[in-house]
Amino acid sequence: MLKTTCTHSEILRGLAECGHGDRILIADGNYPLDSNTGTDTRLIYLNLTHGIPLVTDVLKVLEETIAIEKAEVMSPDNSGEPAIFAEFGKILEDGIEFRKLGRFEFYDECRKSDIKLAIATGEQRTYANILLTVGVVDTLFCKNIKAKE
Repeated sequence: MLKTTCTHSEILRGLAECGHGDRILIADGNYPLDSNTGTDTRLIYLNLTHGIPLVTDVLKVLEETIAIEKAEVMSPDNSGEPAIFAEFGKILEDGIEFRKLGRFEFYDECRKSDIKLAIATGEQRTYANILLTVGVVDTLFCKNIKAKE
């Protein structure tokens, strides 16, 4: 039995295949995952039902599982900032770059070849999509693991 925050086997496999600079999409329930991701992107459908799981649930698990250096969000063209952006900011570590992209610019980014993993959620809030860039694991973290062995 795994003793990690993330226990979903396909997500773990996808994360293990990622390296520094690769990107991961966590999509809301309205996101067209099949038509707006690359042909080599690993697609994971977690959207069990409306509202389960939330994008923020998946983000919390990934934030505890991998190093994240940057986040990009789909921003509405004509209205204010969605409330979920503040939630994203609370979950992500301080200092992580947070970039806002227009809807079609976000779709273009998600079709690129460096999007290795795309996770569909049951999130019902609009503009609740986030694109994460995998960072580098701190060498101090690796030394602490070896010290425990």
